[in-house]
Amino acid sequence: MGILMGIFAPEVIVQCLITIKYIVSQLIKFTIPLLILFYVTSGIAGLPKNSGKLLGKTVGLAYLSTLGAGLFAYAVASGLFPVLLHGAGHLPEAHTAIKPFLQLRIPPMMNIMTALTIAFIFGLGISNHDAGELRTVSNQGRDIIEMFLNKVMIPALPFYIAGVFADITVKGTVFATLKTFSLVLLAIIVMHWIWLTIQFCSAGIILRHSPMKILHRMMPAYFTAVGTMSSAATVPVTLQQTKRNGVSGPVANFVVPLCANIHMSGSVISIAGVAVAVMLMSGTTALPTLLQALPFLAMLGITMVAAPGAPGGAVMASAGLLGSMLGFTEEMIALQIVLHLAQDSFGTACNVTGDGVIALFIDRMTTHEEIAGDDDLQEAPVSINDSLYSE
Repeated sequence: MGILMGIFAPEVIVQCLITIKYIVSQLIKFTIPLLILFYVTSGIAGLPKNSGKLLGKTVGLAYLSTLGAGLFAYAVASGLFPVLLHGAGHLPEAHTAIKPFLQLRIPPMMNIMTALTIAFIFGLGISNHDAGELRTVSNQGRDIIEMFLNKVMIPALPFYIAGVFADITVKGTVFATLKTFSLVLLAIIVMHWIWLTIQFCSAGIILRHSPMKILHRMMPAYFTAVGTMSSAATVPVTLQQTKRNGVSGPVANFVVPLCANIHMSGSVISIAGVAVAVMLMSGTTALPTLLQALPFLAMLGITMVAAPGAPGGAVMASAGLLGSMLGFTEEMIALQIVLHLAQDSFGTACNVTGDGVIALFIDRMTTHEEIAGDDDLQEAPVSINDSLYSE
């Protein structure tokens, strides 16, 4: 509709769409620090206090997988996309050809790094000192931000996207952009599949399982995530299929729900791949080397803790880092959001399917004594299976 309006609609209609796009972009920039503050604080504060070594292993392995996925995606995209997108055209200049009716600036309360720092300090403090009132505040703040996203931001996104495309149609770059979109989306989905292949082949070799068998058992979780676009909504299926892969009940009950919040390999592949494409299309930002992009990818893995529970939350949480660390303009962030949302379900599916691999590794690394020493795991309803790897 944005393209059609950009071609055929009167200028006043296009100006209305561009006004909506401008206001929504201001709200996005205002909301991102609050989203990170409350989601990260609530997530860290909610981590089990008495889960000791198992918690450390799970968080460490999930972060390494997320960071590895980002490095893989950035390396592949920076090598492939310059050839793939050669001659596809560039993004329009950062300024808007048709100005919005109302330029209402809504500055954020804090920057991204301030929000992250506060979230880590208070999240760890709440967890260690059992600060019940602060935990309630962080949880209620998270719920309010989620309600705002669900009631205001998400319903406004179609108009925002229409405004983006009406804008680039007026500027005459829409068809080159659409051609680029299709190539980038296909490449990113293939990168998801390659990363899953790497994960399951590694698990098969190290754990002496058949990679095809364990991947086959996780496919119901993959397809459920494609349909729901939510790691949290897919947890029951992921948990069931993980146990069918031989993971003990206590470990699966602990690892799968936790990884649904912290293991975002598919989302990071999507964000890193799209970011490379947008930088190449912009023609105004030099493409950083993999070493130069490492700080961004490392911070992105941490920031993804803020993504769960919010539809499209991964790209919303990353927008601040894209601007502050990679120099993205408002126009570049707008296209980043559009591209990410177009394949968000496949990134989520990659996330949850990889959770099964994390659970397999944690189950092999965990001893009966560690499980017995953790009060949270002792309460797990499923007993340990002594013949986990008999197949």
